[in-house]
Amino acid sequence: MKMSKLFVQTLREYPSDAEVVSHKMLARAGYIRKLTPGIYNFLPLMWRVLKKIEKIVREEMDNAGAQELLMPFVQPKELWEESGRWDAYGKELMRLKDRHDRIMCLGPTHEEVITAIARDSLKSYKQLPVNLYQIQSKFRDEVRPRYGLLRGREFIMKDAYSFDTDEAGLDKEYENMANTYKKIFDRCGLDTKMVQSDSGAIGGSVSHEFMVITDTDAGENDVFYCNNCNYSANSNHAVSKLPQAIVDGKQYFPKTEIIDTPNTHSIEELSKFLNIPSTLILKTLVYIIDKKPVLALIRADKTVEETKLMNAVNGVEIRIATGAEIAELMNNKGYDAVAGFIGPKGMNGLTIIADETVKDMKNFVVGINKTDRHQVGANLSDLGIAKIDYQDIRLVEKGDICPECGKPLFVTKGIEVGNIFKLGTKYSKPMNAVYTDINGEMKPYVMGCYGIGISRTAAAAVEAHHDEYGIIWPLAIAPYHAVVVPVSTNDEMQMSTATKIYENLLKSGVEVVLDDRDERAGVKFKDADLIGFPYRITTGKTLTEGLVECKIRETGTTLKLTPEKAVEYITTAVKNIK
Repeated sequence: MKMSKLFVQTLREYPSDAEVVSHKMLARAGYIRKLTPGIYNFLPLMWRVLKKIEKIVREEMDNAGAQELLMPFVQPKELWEESGRWDAYGKELMRLKDRHDRIMCLGPTHEEVITAIARDSLKSYKQLPVNLYQIQSKFRDEVRPRYGLLRGREFIMKDAYSFDTDEAGLDKEYENMANTYKKIFDRCGLDTKMVQSDSGAIGGSVSHEFMVITDTDAGENDVFYCNNCNYSANSNHAVSKLPQAIVDGKQYFPKTEIIDTPNTHSIEELSKFLNIPSTLILKTLVYIIDKKPVLALIRADKTVEETKLMNAVNGVEIRIATGAEIAELMNNKGYDAVAGFIGPKGMNGLTIIADETVKDMKNFVVGINKTDRHQVGANLSDLGIAKIDYQDIRLVEKGDICPECGKPLFVTKGIEVGNIFKLGTKYSKPMNAVYTDINGEMKPYVMGCYGIGISRTAAAAVEAHHDEYGIIWPLAIAPYHAVVVPVSTNDEMQMSTATKIYENLLKSGVEVVLDDRDERAGVKFKDADLIGFPYRITTGKTLTEGLVECKIRETGTTLKLTPEKAVEYITTAVKNIK
């Protein structure tokens, strides 16, 4: 490809709405252009990257025994009603009508469709196990699309679904897919960590995410891990050994009483006013989950993890209650308290979820639903709560104790690029997707689900591989392997040598660009670094010595080689791609 013909336009500045490295660089280097919030055009350079990732995915999925198909992007409401997800999925599901007023949706995922396919086709245990996958566009109507391709509304995804006769078969395929994913991301040049995670809207009993570890702002999730054992988990799933409350042995409140605590709206203010550690305070928070108020109780030195809380009540949408909603709740219960003075007393009839840290609290401080007043020396038995559901709703913190080996946990940022789920019979049972077993009995398939974000993987690669000058693509997924840059297109020797190197690289199977533009050398070098060509061959002054310069983008190393050796060097590197 000649640079003068390549459909690419680099920008001098980063887009004003770009927040993270991958969004900034992919837009500036001419890979993507925004059409509307959360929806992007994939320009030729980007499409080449995506097709290479897809090729790796296909090869490894096929090697693992999966079979590719393609399912419709538009799906009928009826299938989603069968599974029970039409109302439960939430506003991320884009709903629409066709000209005949049939209600449809744009597929954010394909569990319902694939289950219907299996229901119509897989009738006997003799046809199982089966793993079917596709690479398809998806659409999720994100409330706040951001981070470019990392949290867009339309994206490309590989999703696979396995069908087995029992849990043992699912376990085997789950491990098969986990190993396959490790190979895929390794070939893409990404260092990933497999972590325990929340199943979210997909559902299922067990799930893991494959996270690209990064220190950039694009890391969406905290990943907690142990250096002593293999434990690692996303923050919304991580657990740790129950932290002990340290109260220095003092008897702070010898009796239970209600006292004035003016202007103590925060835990810090209350702790300072009473001169007590925050471990002696029972914190009560009001959340709105699926439009209903829920009280969350937790020891005040700890933080509620909202996904855990939402899952504790089988919710779909969660947010903290507003001041107006708290006021309405208090009024309905006959109180007048504002946030900071809320407590569980008198709140029977509401769903009350208490973290496990609450179980052993004694002689603590708690709000009593009266502004500027708290009860001290309280115990749970004093509060008259009819029903408390104890769950782990605590956000793990750095330094907490590993639940498996007892060593301290560490935390880092991660970008999710893949996930695997044990669905079990979550979809097959309600959709009556059954097979006949060896005894002639009808049984539901035991299913698994396995996703890889194709476009997310490309963006994550940029987050993991870049410098101040631009993208540093791993060789296996780079749009082109090399660029040949004559310093001056008006110099006959430089141009003829560059053209010969370009032609020889093409003959050797190297994907290469010849920068034949009549531009200053500095402009060409900057574009080469920004776009991220893994190798750059420059024909310049060193030609008088019979040498060209070969720059390795990843290391910044420049080698002086003969034109023939430069071609051989790059050809060998390309042939060694996994």
